[in-house]
Amino acid sequence: MSALPVESVNTHAKTAHRLGPVDAIPVGEARTFAVTGIQVAVFRLRDGTLRATQAQCPHAGGPLADGQIDLMKVVCPLHARAFAFADGRCAEGDQIRIYPARDEAGEIVVEL
Repeated sequence: MSALPVESVNTHAKTAHRLGPVDAIPVGEARTFAVTGIQVAVFRLRDGTLRATQAQCPHAGGPLADGQIDLMKVVCPLHARAFAFADGRCAEGDQIRIYPARDEAGEIVVEL
């Protein structure tokens, strides 16, 4: 989990949360943040973009931030279920929540 403070800004129905510097997540890795009581996995892909999902796999509770990633998906480290960053779906029928995430002036911003 992040030790960084979370700053929240309300934007219409969703709230934008500043989670800290983008550099806190090395390229090709992920970190889990607690955001208003919700566990969120934030991924910094190899192309530099950010993606955010729920932190646990719905199949068996695997920590998605510890999974393998590419530009299109995250693979749960427990049972290899691959979830698409586009819509959160996997071939086995499970689905995870996807949250808008972006780099805003060097800060991680996630909307919940």
